[in-house]
Amino acid sequence: MKFPKKGLPQETILKELEKVTSQDLSFSSGRILGSMCTMPHELAIEVFCRYIDRNLGDPGLHPGTRKIEEEVIGMLSDLLHLERGYGHIVSGGTEANILAVRAFRNLSDSERPELILPKSAHFSFIKAGEMLGVKLVWAELKPDYTVDVKDVEAKINDNTIGIVGIAGTTGLGVVDDIPSLSDLAQDYGIPLHVDAAFGGFVIPFAKALGYEIPDFDFKLRGVKSITIDPHKMGMAPIPAGGIIFRRKKYLKAISVLAPYLAGGKVWQATITGTRPGASVLAVWALIKHLGFEGYMEIVDRAMKLSRWFAEEIKKTPNAWLVREPVLNIVSFKTKNLHGVERKLKEKGWGISAHRGYIRIVFMPHVTKEMIEEFIKDLREVL
Repeated sequence: MKFPKKGLPQETILKELEKVTSQDLSFSSGRILGSMCTMPHELAIEVFCRYIDRNLGDPGLHPGTRKIEEEVIGMLSDLLHLERGYGHIVSGGTEANILAVRAFRNLSDSERPELILPKSAHFSFIKAGEMLGVKLVWAELKPDYTVDVKDVEAKINDNTIGIVGIAGTTGLGVVDDIPSLSDLAQDYGIPLHVDAAFGGFVIPFAKALGYEIPDFDFKLRGVKSITIDPHKMGMAPIPAGGIIFRRKKYLKAISVLAPYLAGGKVWQATITGTRPGASVLAVWALIKHLGFEGYMEIVDRAMKLSRWFAEEIKKTPNAWLVREPVLNIVSFKTKNLHGVERKLKEKGWGISAHRGYIRIVFMPHVTKEMIEEFIKDLREVL
């Protein structure tokens, strides 16, 4: 494709985009069941579009937006039981996890830094290890797919810079025994990072609804940082991940001077320089608009629908659950799994079976009608 010499009319461009993107699945299509993102809330879309020119990479130009980010970090910290947290709204869980690993590495005096993490951890940690020169030490999982805390302890040595626990694994939505990991981290004087990219906007509300889920947040003294993504169950527009640190020293350890900005010199802790202030403003608006009770209603619907679906899978011949759901994720296996996946995709369903099972994520855009249609197609295929 060559760079055009002469521009085309806007109408022509828009028609071409409409034609090309018609191949995409949209969240309004009623066919996406395997994504941890969702259709953003209408208020968030309006706010995002209105303030799309705001750049938090140069916060001196946008002091109001910077103040809003501080308020967002404060509200997320409060949600995670921390009186005062330090962090940023970033591009997503991947960047947040990399920042946590970078902070642990920079505060360590190890020449051969090692990070202990579950085999269920997100692939972003592989990127972090490669980028930061940190050796990843993988801990085994127990039969229930949570990390084996005893194996984590057995792998601690003088080079260990930190431990990772997952609060809502990507594949199964499992929550590790974070309280035990926290005790371990405290005993050995090692920081614990919790990847709650998905679970961060689920667990606090699910626990308030009476679901039995282990504590995972800053209530636990060993937890030094948490990844939480508003663009997942928080219903914010992409990109909007989040990193919260317990102490300012972690943020300072990853900050570098950016002296040439139009708004004045500033210390940046994020990987990206230029970053959208519109995302931060949208997150702020959503939290203020929905509040704890609003998010609790969203999580309530998702959790109930996931439990109903799990029971339907149990009634489906030649399909079985990988394990009972913990959060609003249900994963199941079938005979001839990839053949079933292919036929379901031919029917238009946005799913994946690359982990050895099909995962259904009950995001806010997923309705019972969608799931009923999916079950009908699944049983037909089986």
